[in-house]
Amino acid sequence: MNNRRNWLKQTSLGIVGLGIIPLESFSNPTKENIFEEKNTSLIRLKSNENPYGPSSLAKNAMSNSINASNRYDWELLDELIGKIAQKHNLTDQNILLGAGSSEILNTVALYCSKKSGNLIIAETTFDYWTVTAENAGLKKIAIPLTKDKKHDLSAMLSAIDTDTKMVYICNPNNPTGTICSNEALINFINEATKKTKVLVDEAYLDYTDQPSLANLVSENKNLIIAKTFSKIYGLAGSRIGYAIAHSETIQEIGQLQFSTNASVSVVSASGALASLKDNKFVTETILLNAEARKYTIEQLENLKIPCIASHTNFVYFSLENYSKDFFEQLKKNNILGTKLYEEKGKWSRITIGTMKEMKQFIKALE
Repeated sequence: MNNRRNWLKQTSLGIVGLGIIPLESFSNPTKENIFEEKNTSLIRLKSNENPYGPSSLAKNAMSNSINASNRYDWELLDELIGKIAQKHNLTDQNILLGAGSSEILNTVALYCSKKSGNLIIAETTFDYWTVTAENAGLKKIAIPLTKDKKHDLSAMLSAIDTDTKMVYICNPNNPTGTICSNEALINFINEATKKTKVLVDEAYLDYTDQPSLANLVSENKNLIIAKTFSKIYGLAGSRIGYAIAHSETIQEIGQLQFSTNASVSVVSASGALASLKDNKFVTETILLNAEARKYTIEQLENLKIPCIASHTNFVYFSLENYSKDFFEQLKKNNILGTKLYEEKGKWSRITIGTMKEMKQFIKALE
């Protein structure tokens, strides 16, 4: 791609990639490693953040990179792209970096909005980014979830017409925590991509045993996958994510960025590179999340608050029969929650924090 990044590299203005100083041992996301909040009394259970990260490995790497933040380090970004490609058994040309998966979602929305038409999305799902698509001229068609709060793939497939420019699937879904079966999703993609682009958001897939669909992009130009370091790796504030797609599709999407791959900082890239090496941190985070999630669901149901089985680091539940003012209870106990996502059934969501935080959450509701 003929862009500013390549021009800088060709004129030798890029600097040598940062070396990541290895630690003697990998970090466990124990309470000693939890990032200290500015307001230590506030319990943040709103934005599905990882309460245990960044890992010590990532924090050290980011700290060591600060002194080089006065330089454009294209080689470091190349190294990160290479490691991500290697993780998914793909080539560097299949990867596009962004400032969080939010930038990826917005850029793909613009990419699919070049011609007027519509986009198909579930109701309810992660849809903040769709404002970009609607402002660019796409009409949003929302397909209701099934009774058990899952994507209705059959209905979404039937809704595709000649004006459909993209279909969005968040898997696992935010805010419901439900997941499409791998077989059903692949069958859907095989059919839907014959007619339009399909964007699969895998932000929370790392909390499951389900494999990424990355292996499909080499042969399918209409499939785009969004990934992020914000969740399992605990780098939400560092704003780093990426797209996976066919090399030609990546090239076309990348042309909509001001400078391809250049929105990721040296500090964020250093943290992401270190995070990819810290498999033990990821494993421990998954185990701690599962334990706290199990406790939370059991306790909510003891309070007659029914929950949807979750495959993520958050839980979706109905407040229809809860007699107290849920949000007032959170406020009184200095807990930051979300909102009602569905008025019918009064469905809300809570992020799974540490076990200590979830016990305080349950106590606040009692």
